[in-house]
Amino acid sequence: MTDSSAFDDLLAANREFATDFAYGGFDGIAKAGIALVTCMDSRIDPLRMIGLEPGDAKIFRNPGGRVTEAALEAIVLGVHLLNVQRVLVVPHTRCAVASNSEETLRERVAASAGVDATWQRFHVIEDQVATLGLDVHRVRSHPLVPESVEVGGFLYDVDSGLLDQKC
Repeated sequence: MTDSSAFDDLLAANREFATDFAYGGFDGIAKAGIALVTCMDSRIDPLRMIGLEPGDAKIFRNPGGRVTEAALEAIVLGVHLLNVQRVLVVPHTRCAVASNSEETLRERVAASAGVDATWQRFHVIEDQVATLGLDVHRVRSHPLVPESVEVGGFLYDVDSGLLDQKC
């Protein structure tokens, strides 16, 4: 059971956020026509890194910034229902799933959890640029993503804040 006070600081911050909340009634359409698939890494500020604000884009995050089945589902819905016209796939430098082996991640998780983690898959990335190319191809070749949708692959540098277009 969770300690009911474990989230008090976040709830207080939320109440402050809500005092001038400006998105009530928003229809959820991506105003800038952008969808972004990126990593869950907290060093990434997905909207600000490309000059956008809340309401401008659809954002899908997962370890490694991969185009998974769930990400494809989000992209298809975004394209057909939410005004998405451009898709950015954005992994980043110094990513844990791109700089560790499957075995190392399992060992680290097992050490932290205190239980066997050899059964857990972490989908490590051996070659980020090659994997990015495959992920971009998955979006471009999806039968429900029309050719009119622009799809680009970028590597985000967590030390400089810059994007480098790779495909």
